[in-house]
Formats: sequence, C-alpha cells, structure tokens
Amino acid sequence: MNILLIFGIICSILVEFINAGSVFGKTFKILHNEPPPPKSLGRHLILNSVIEQKVDNFDPNNNATWLMRYKGNPEHHKSGGPIFIFLGGEWSISDGFITAGHFYDMAAENNAYLFYTEHRYYGKSFPTSDLRTENLKYLTVGQALADLAYFIKVQKQKPQFKESKIVIAGGSYSATMVTWFRQKYPELSVGGWSSSAPLFAKVDFIEYHEVTGKAIKLVGGENCYNRIEKGVKEFEIMMDTKRYEELKTLFNICDNFNSNDKYDVMSLFTSISQIGAALVQGHNKGSIERDCGVILSGETDVEGIAKWINSYLGGGCNDFTYKTSVKDLSYTELSSNIYRQWIYQTCNEFGWYQTSGSTNQPFGKTFPVDLSEKWCEDVYGITKDQLHKNIANTNEMYGGWQPNVTNVFFTHGQLDPWHPMGVHVNEDGENNIIPLYAHCKDFGSIQDSDTEEMKNSKEKLSKLVKKWLSDK
Repeated sequence: MNILLIFGIICSILVEFINAGSVFGKTFKILHNEPPPPKSLGRHLILNSVIEQKVDNFDPNNNATWLMRYKGNPEHHKSGGPIFIFLGGEWSISDGFITAGHFYDMAAENNAYLFYTEHRYYGKSFPTSDLRTENLKYLTVGQALADLAYFIKVQKQKPQFKESKIVIAGGSYSATMVTWFRQKYPELSVGGWSSSAPLFAKVDFIEYHEVTGKAIKLVGGENCYNRIEKGVKEFEIMMDTKRYEELKTLFNICDNFNSNDKYDVMSLFTSISQIGAALVQGHNKGSIERDCGVILSGETDVEGIAKWINSYLGGGCNDFTYKTSVKDLSYTELSSNIYRQWIYQTCNEFGWYQTSGSTNQPFGKTFPVDLSEKWCEDVYGITKDQLHKNIANTNEMYGGWQPNVTNVFFTHGQLDPWHPMGVHVNEDGENNIIPLYAHCKDFGSIQDSDTEEMKNSKEKLSKLVKKWLSDK
C-alpha cells in the first residue's frame, strides 16, 4: 500500500479520536450532514469522475489546478435531452440525489442526464494540500459558483450535450448557491430549484431558535416547550449560584471544564441549544413527539432535559470547553471533518450564528453572539469589525432577501429554523412555505404520505421545469 495513503488513513483515524469527546464536534456533524437523500429502490450505473478546475478562478496569473469530484447518472438521457445538476454543499456527495426522489423523477420524465457536483474543500475535493488559513482564501461561494460555471461549459462542449438545457437544484447552503448562480450566470441554466435556502447573511441569527421553539411547541406541545424553558433556566441558576457540581453530574462534564470561564459556559449552553436545533431541523413525522416524550418522562424539568441531552451525547465524559472547539477548528490537515471550512465560510461571508439573542425561545440567554465572534478571531484572525463588514458585503453582492433572479422555485418548511433567512414568495406571488415540514424535506418522490401542500408544491415544480425546458 502507498505510504502516503497509509499516512492519510492514520491521520483520519487520529482526527476521529481527537474529536471523540468533543460535544462541539458531535452537534456540528448532526447539523451539517448532507441533506438526507432519497433512498434508491433499484440499481443504477453511477459514473464517478473528476474535472480539473483552477484553484483561483479570478486570477489569470495563477495556473494552479485541482480535481473536483462529481457523479453522473446517464440512465434516462436521450440525445438532445437536458442536464439536471444537483449541487453539493458543505458535505461529501453520495449517490442518493441522482438515483431517487423528485429531482430524479423529473429527470426521467424529461430524458435528462443527472450530475451531482462536489463543492471545493468538502468531501474529497480539495484545491490545496492543507487547510491553513492562508489556503482557505480560495474557499468562497464566488469561487464555487465559478467552478460550477466551468463544469457546465465543459459538459456543453461534448457532442451529446451541445443542445442540452440545464436545470440545477440544491438544498440548504447548496440551495443558496442555486439562487446566486442563477443571478451571476443566468445564461448557463434555464432554471433552478432552491429548497430551504438561507439568502440573507446575518451575524446574530436570533430567529433560528425562535422557530425551533415554535416548532417544538406546535408539534411536541406546550408542556414540552415549557419544560425545556424551565429546565434550561434552572441550569443557568445552578451556574450563577456556584452549583456547578450538580451540572457536572447531570451532563457528565469532563474535568477540563472551567465554570469561571465565560466562554466555557457559553459553549455548554450553546451545545444544549444545538441538540434542540438538530431535533427540529431534521424533524420527520414523530421525531419531535418522541423526544418530547423523553423530556417529559423525567420527574423534574432538570432531570427530563438532562435525560434528553445525554441520549444524544452517548457515554463517556462530555467535553464542552471552548478550548476544545478551538482545537477542533484549528486542525489543518485534510480530513472528513468540515468544521474548519464551514466556520471559516461563516466568518468570511455568511454569519448565521444561532444565538440566545431573543427572549422568544426556550434555550436561555447564555450563548450570545460573542462566542462565534471569538471563534472567528481566535481561529482565523478575522476581527469582529471585519466579520460584520464581510456579512454586509455578501448582502450587497447577492441582494439578501431580494436577489435579482428569475426562474428559481423556492421552497421552505414551516418548521425549518432556517426559513426566516429565505425568500417566502415565488415569482407568481404564491407563498412557498410548506406546513409542518422541516429542513430540506421535499426531495422525495411524490407519494401518498405527502400532505396536500407538499404534493401541490412538487407538482407545481414539475410543471415549471417543463416550461423552462420548452421556452425558446
């Protein structure tokens, strides 16, 4: 076996071992996985390939290149048929979105070739040999959009695709990319499906936990919401009144935690809120109800919340310290973890820090935006002032809640904590929020279990795609 390959495997194992007790790492992974792809029911011929891309798409004097990974499914394509591209976000691409689901079904109906492209710096698509901060300067949404533009231009040079029209789709951050690609390169596609896209960049994203709380109350019941609110408030009182040993026992906190360090305290409470976020963001029918059952099964508010949190964290002591999160974010070797890349992007372009800045949510007041601002400075050297300027620049460049785009079909779930940062009305003036669904939950095929609103949304998209493809 190649010595470099052996070294890479050892490094990957070490990274997993280093992060084994990190609560930051555990909760981060839950929230930033690939949106759950539809499950394929058959066998498909998936082509795995790479395309050579420029490291810097905007510097003509920089000739460095790298290999971007992508997947292809030709099973439905007929000569002259369109190309459907699902865009990768902050995750490693899999086969799911091009082998099943509504996007796949529309491709079959329109004789389309399916592609799934991987975003630079994620999965196995690395433009640089490591993730040192000076190398992360090439990690921007603008560079990723230019990668996609080049990918399309290369495909269009192939004889079977010369007349092919392009339809793009994405979920979460990659849905943001769909919108901004249509804005920046409108000539390269005829339309796009943007599911659960945050578009307005914001540092202090207080609305996230407001929606999380509303979803818990709506689906899990007021008693569940009240127990979380009262339980977290009691935890805050324990910390304020020096009853830390009780908290340590409740959450099996590792000995390295410093109850007098405000950033350790912020890290503890943000981790509790992130578990609530993971529950709501990934909600499928019955999941909020199930967790609320656990929460309400405790004899007291405190015991119920602790039982619920510990069910997510597993065995062993739990490392909630700020220092460990910085250590995780500072690891510069290439690995399957995406902490360093994604937080860099948020510091450099998006913000979207899910904080306790609102009183209209059940997770307390102990994790203000200061924690995320400190990450940006301590890990990447991006000051608070620069962070806020970066986010303002993103909104100026892409238009925030008013992107200058046509032929983009936006969808959002009512329960999705990300939807306040998105566009809630499509071009026809109709509301696009689907009741009682969470984040990126409309990718499945049209099925009997869909609500009427979900079915109508999917059918409307199918008609739009046919129109985009038929327009001259």
